[in-house]
Amino acid sequence: MNTFSLVGKTALVAGASRGIGLEIARHMAAAGASVILAARSKDALEAHAAEIGGRALVLDVADPQSIAAAVDSIETPDILVNVAGINIRKRAEDFTREEYDRILETNLNGIFSLTQKIGARMIARGKGGKIINIGSIQSLRALPYLAVYAITKGGLAQLSEVLAAEWGRYNIQVNCIAPGVIVTDLNREMWQSEKLLNWLKGCQANPNPGTPADVAPLAVFLAGRGADYITGQIIAVDGVYTTTAVWPFEP
Repeated sequence: MNTFSLVGKTALVAGASRGIGLEIARHMAAAGASVILAARSKDALEAHAAEIGGRALVLDVADPQSIAAAVDSIETPDILVNVAGINIRKRAEDFTREEYDRILETNLNGIFSLTQKIGARMIARGKGGKIINIGSIQSLRALPYLAVYAITKGGLAQLSEVLAAEWGRYNIQVNCIAPGVIVTDLNREMWQSEKLLNWLKGCQANPNPGTPADVAPLAVFLAGRGADYITGQIIAVDGVYTTTAVWPFEP
């Protein structure tokens, strides 16, 4: 029995045009799933869908009408992966209401709405399902200048636990992956900084930033039969940043 096989399963990956979402889509396709890549970027989606033999679906999780239209256009998936999100780094006192609303609408409100609709259809279908939310180390620990982003990622972790409690009776497993320092197109320039890289080496046992390919295999596992008894968990993929610390002492 191959616990990583997703043959015969359909996966909807929301936020699949780049970064972690795209890598998860690629890994799930390689594991045998029929993958629906969803995001706002139609051209990028179609190119990536063609690459992995999947389907492109235009979806803006900040737009309730877009969510409703996207859900109505597909059959109920066996797997839902919520990756879509945005971030603004600034001092808490400097956030505008427009920035606050935009981050919450994308990272939390829209994801709740999509999950609510897909979850209801999974329940009605009666065949169970897997829901994987992509949180952040901000789901578990705090770093400065990420106040609004942290609200959404903390909320996403708690949502995962509550849905696991509610939907377990329907054989729906809900888990949250909390990536640590993962270099993507959204933060690549930031992680060219020697100051930041030296900070990471000084506080994390694995001194290197991760890549989307470090996150995707866990999503594949959580989507498969090997995770049938794993639910309501927040699992960090973070080079042990959230659980350990290093110091300059050498015996």
